[in-house]
Amino acid sequence: MTRLPVIIGFGGVNPAGRSSFHHGYRRLVMDALAKSEQEKTYQSLAGLMRLSHNGSLSDQQKQYILEHSLIRKVEGSAFDCDQVSWNKRMVVSPSSDGPISFVSKTRHLPELLPAGWQVSDLGDGTSRVNIKSETELLTPTKRRAPVQAAGQLPTGFDPGSLYQARSHPRGLQMSVYGASDALLSTGIEWETICGKVAPDEISVYAGSAMGQLDQDGHGGMLGGRYNDKRTTSKHCPFGLAEMPADFINAYVLGSVGNTGTYVGACASFLYNLRQAVSDIQTGAARVVMVGNSEAPVVSDVMDGYTAMGALATDQALMALDGSSSPDFRRASRPFSSNCGFTMGESSQYIMLVDDELAVELGATVYGAVSDVFVNADGFKKSIASPGVGNYITMAKAMAAARSLLGDKSIRERSYVQAHGTSTPQNRVSESHILNETAKVFGVKKWPVAAIKAYLGHSLAVSAGDQLMATLGLWDRGILPGIGTIDHVADDVYDSNLQFSSEHLDVGARGMDSAILNAKGFGGNNASATVLAPHIVNQMLAKKHGKKIIATHMAKNETVREKATSYDELATLGEALPIYKFNHNVVNGEEIDFTDSKISIPGYENDIELPSKSIYEGLLDS
Repeated sequence: MTRLPVIIGFGGVNPAGRSSFHHGYRRLVMDALAKSEQEKTYQSLAGLMRLSHNGSLSDQQKQYILEHSLIRKVEGSAFDCDQVSWNKRMVVSPSSDGPISFVSKTRHLPELLPAGWQVSDLGDGTSRVNIKSETELLTPTKRRAPVQAAGQLPTGFDPGSLYQARSHPRGLQMSVYGASDALLSTGIEWETICGKVAPDEISVYAGSAMGQLDQDGHGGMLGGRYNDKRTTSKHCPFGLAEMPADFINAYVLGSVGNTGTYVGACASFLYNLRQAVSDIQTGAARVVMVGNSEAPVVSDVMDGYTAMGALATDQALMALDGSSSPDFRRASRPFSSNCGFTMGESSQYIMLVDDELAVELGATVYGAVSDVFVNADGFKKSIASPGVGNYITMAKAMAAARSLLGDKSIRERSYVQAHGTSTPQNRVSESHILNETAKVFGVKKWPVAAIKAYLGHSLAVSAGDQLMATLGLWDRGILPGIGTIDHVADDVYDSNLQFSSEHLDVGARGMDSAILNAKGFGGNNASATVLAPHIVNQMLAKKHGKKIIATHMAKNETVREKATSYDELATLGEALPIYKFNHNVVNGEEIDFTDSKISIPGYENDIELPSKSIYEGLLDS
């Protein structure tokens, strides 16, 4: 029987806060929670944001937390959106009164003097420069960014301050935090998990769509010579798109198994998830850490998306509202009158294991991913235009849910996490895809969630944000409304869809399945079928029997206690991410290497080498 990929841990951070134990999800539905649950969410965010308190937060602190999480005006260490650094190109010429003349430190002069420059040494390390002909200069200046809204991590949270982040780009800092949070949320020691599997039965699939483009990554490398800054030996490698996986292997898990990242623009999380699910279903791996990390709230990156016409500019937001000031909080308005998406940053990771291992470990079951489908758009008139691929992925994901759960379940107890970018093109094209899918499968009013309204668009990680909100629904039972909209746009297809600006209380067991949908630039489409924990537990009971499940539940009590202990420390801001630099490094001379197995010091089990070929019998003996 095919092994089921079960979620036993999840974690990360986005503009709503820490993902593990549903803290970030609760920030999305804060106004629908009881006061006791709101207090837990405030406490979690206060620990993340480094706010001092004596166990009780003041009303002013709570208001600060609300205002400095989710989408808002860009603030903090990202960049000053009112004073963005530029270099202005100027062509200057001498006047009739004589040459252009200035004095400079000699070491500041260019090594190769431009034509027309005459330099005379003044002593004391200074020189006079006379320019007798037309010359070109780049002058540092400041400009106001046309887009000032973004989904930033909660103000005050600095992942690099929690471990020895040696010039790590922000995206890699967030990866270390997110992967650590996911692992620690399991309540199971990593050594215990590793002791149950061979070293090559662990996979890590993680990365980013854009790579690391801030000044500690490729941004520093590409901008160095134009800003008279030194390119370091770290800029180039740290900027690579698969570096989050490399960091997790090298400093968090110590994994020697399958690794890499699959890049599909804004569908990248589901691309990685597809590989993870395939590894578990085929037995290529029994444990998979899968996720993405993206830190695109960088002025240069946002300039690029603004030039594409993709982002909601301040001017367009004001025109939309007939206002003299932009409503940053409502910058993202999926499926309503809108003008572009809002950039967001996020790091989301899950720990997937096969069902047999989940039961053996006594792991907490948060859900399962039964299927992930990926399809391209085919021929297109432009690389940015919509195509047919997402119709295929959605139909497959819905059909997969129906084949397992039946018609009644998908018609009455399923919903969809829409890509919902908040662009005019997406509201039309995706709503048609979702509406047709619902219509074909007999769903009269399919509930639609669009959480980019709160978080912004985290590019590669966006479906990871969806998954975290989905797991939260199965804990608390509240489907987040699209809280930034007051109407559905006239051109949105909604005959068989249910859009709501209000949160919907559907109950923790009210939904058997969710479809996650992602549409990536260039025609990268992916949709995933995710199963609720109450469904997964039914499947495990049928497959493994009452006796084994009873043992699993007994073990799970201890697992939950350990997980809760971590959550309590993290809520206080006292839990540190895992970062094992130069830890138990093994070289080739230390391994026990034979023609049938490899034994590595520090790993309990051996790696068995293949003794039979899967192509056996295709050649004459």
